[in-house]
Amino acid sequence: MKETYSIPLSQLIEEFGLSPVYLPDDAKNIMISNTEVNRPGLALAGFFAKFEQSRIQLIGIAEYSYLQERDENRRNAKIDDFFRHQPVAVIITSDLSPYDRMREMAEAHKVPLLIAKEKTSPFMAALIAYLNVQLSPRITRHGVLVEVYGEGLLLLGDSGVGKSETAIELVKRGHRLIADDAVEIKRVSAKRLVGEAPAIIRHYVELRGIGIVDVRRLFGMGAVKNSEGIDLVINLEPWVQGKMYDRLGLDSQTMNILGIEVPSITIPVKPGRNLAIILEIAAMNNRQKKMGYNTAEEFNRKLMGQMGLEE
Repeated sequence: MKETYSIPLSQLIEEFGLSPVYLPDDAKNIMISNTEVNRPGLALAGFFAKFEQSRIQLIGIAEYSYLQERDENRRNAKIDDFFRHQPVAVIITSDLSPYDRMREMAEAHKVPLLIAKEKTSPFMAALIAYLNVQLSPRITRHGVLVEVYGEGLLLLGDSGVGKSETAIELVKRGHRLIADDAVEIKRVSAKRLVGEAPAIIRHYVELRGIGIVDVRRLFGMGAVKNSEGIDLVINLEPWVQGKMYDRLGLDSQTMNILGIEVPSITIPVKPGRNLAIILEIAAMNNRQKKMGYNTAEEFNRKLMGQMGLEE
């Protein structure tokens, strides 16, 4: 069964500076669980066939003007019909004052009624983006998440392989830590994953022989970050003698996380290898690929061309 998430309305009020007109209960007890937001133009016109109560309804200047052009009896009837369907919350944008009938019907049907100062389109875009992050599907993976040259690297591997030590070395080299040991991964869109640390262990790293280290206090605010997109998965594993590892980079591998294919590479670990430098190169190489240049393919093309000339 698909797990669903919700946030209290109080969180939206605080985040967007909303002004409550009427709340049927403490805002902390009113839960929002749908990422979709609706402008109820058709609903105000009387069409409720596909109306979803779980969506936040936004009344902007267009909807407000439509009601304003109706005579009082028709306007009240449309407002009554709209609130009778009990949407989870109604937000009036552009700092418009609600009609008295809206307040009366909100109270009658226990529908939260709020006001936003922003104009409808930018407010709607910001609200949807925020809900997509807060209510997105998520999993927790054992690993480390670091930002290297703007790329989010998710380090995976067995305990003791050196993930935390590598993260500290990267921090010393000017990069940033997001999470150690446990990474909460959210799917915030059809193509984007974002990782963060559970609040209780945020900015902490466990180093065997030393214990728990507070990276933010040791290295400063510039050494940490609360969240980061996941651009590359790096599997660290002990070097196995005789095992074939990719030496050209022509074989593209991916890892499926929450339905999204993320580029993945496997790096063998053995004494003497400087993992921090290797990960820096991996990050820059991945960034270069996203910009349209693949070194391995370019080298292979030149090699094939040279072989053709020789023939």
